[in-house]
Amino acid sequence: MNGGGMPALPSAFLARMRAELGAEGYEAFLQSYARPVCRGIRVNTLKIDREEFEKISSFALRPVPWEENGFYVAAEKAGRHSFHFAGLYYSQEPSAMSAAPQLAARPGERVLDLCAAPGGKSTQLAQAMRGEGILVCNETDPARARILVQNVERLGVRNAVVLNASPDRLAAVFPAYFDKILVDAPCSGEGMFRKNAREAVANWSEANVSFCAERQRAILGFAAGMLRPGGRLVYSTCTFAPAEDEGQIERFLSEHPAFSLLRERKIYPHEAEGEGHYYAVSERAAEGPERGAFLPLQRGGAPAPARAAFEAFCAENLRRVPAGTLFCAGDVLYLLPQNMFSVKGLPVLRAGVRAGEYRKGRFEPAHALAMSLKAEDFARTVCLTAAEAERYLRGETLPGGGKGWCGVLVEGYPLGWGKASGGVVKNHYPKGLRLVK
Repeated sequence: MNGGGMPALPSAFLARMRAELGAEGYEAFLQSYARPVCRGIRVNTLKIDREEFEKISSFALRPVPWEENGFYVAAEKAGRHSFHFAGLYYSQEPSAMSAAPQLAARPGERVLDLCAAPGGKSTQLAQAMRGEGILVCNETDPARARILVQNVERLGVRNAVVLNASPDRLAAVFPAYFDKILVDAPCSGEGMFRKNAREAVANWSEANVSFCAERQRAILGFAAGMLRPGGRLVYSTCTFAPAEDEGQIERFLSEHPAFSLLRERKIYPHEAEGEGHYYAVSERAAEGPERGAFLPLQRGGAPAPARAAFEAFCAENLRRVPAGTLFCAGDVLYLLPQNMFSVKGLPVLRAGVRAGEYRKGRFEPAHALAMSLKAEDFARTVCLTAAEAERYLRGETLPGGGKGWCGVLVEGYPLGWGKASGGVVKNHYPKGLRLVK
């Protein structure tokens, strides 16, 4: 079967779907592959509320039913818009927005996203937590973990800790520690057959489905040990294979009797707009081992000279000192979230907000600091329209008066730093993030 030029789907996959859906459902499922790929964005309420975004957006927006801040969009290049670079939204496949809300994360909780890259579900959880509590975003693959860091920073998440560790390593450090855990497990990716057809189909095999199922079983086992009694676990995939979905959860519940299933759902592309997703919500019994103790930091904060330089920078260039515990790792200063745990022995890529660097007696701000601030936090600003912002995102110098560090804004929302001097604003947008023609 070919739909819109896509390669033929695996015969074993089609036979299984026919048996699973029945004749009528199977035909509707096949027809879904003839439709265009479904695109979506999720408004980042850490920076802008839904209603305000609807006023300033140039996209045609239709609500996604399972995510209050999600929209279907027809735009193919939503990731090149200046509002994307400002972190006002996250481009996310609509079906994939369904799982994170099931965790019901709340401000002040300890939350773990165990398989977090590229960051769509992590940033959904961050919005629900509203900057309060600890959000641990873990990714085992180093390259994907760096992308996760970029997305967490772009969306202005202040209370996240990004780790690059294996699940077994985390389980040894965080027994019964988290209130909520999301396991968006690596899977055979059958929900990607339309969106990423050639690669997804080429990588699919019945053997890979079995391999993924065994890996998921191990990951779920480690996740179970990190959840406190009474805590909630959400498991999700972007595949339709029963061995990785409902069969996986059935096996998990039989092997972990302290857990009970609250609900599960499989979203097929012919039943709802999207590429397909599965989630299951389970809860650990309230009775059980004592909740894992808080792990305090093992070392102090920033040295006095670095702290003084940071505070001097804030006094000159900001209207307030940003919240957070100032912490120094080498030359890099971070603003850690409240009740930050010890990172001793853990591969930490980011903790809280990377504030900047202290070198030769001076503090230079990081891009992440600008992205964590509001327009009113800057002492000086350069305000750009969406069209003008493209020049800044390409690294061009901007006109502007005054002297010193300033926040560069697009339609009133921070894009990054500039430094004014002599009637121009020098561009400090990171070279690795710049817009390429």
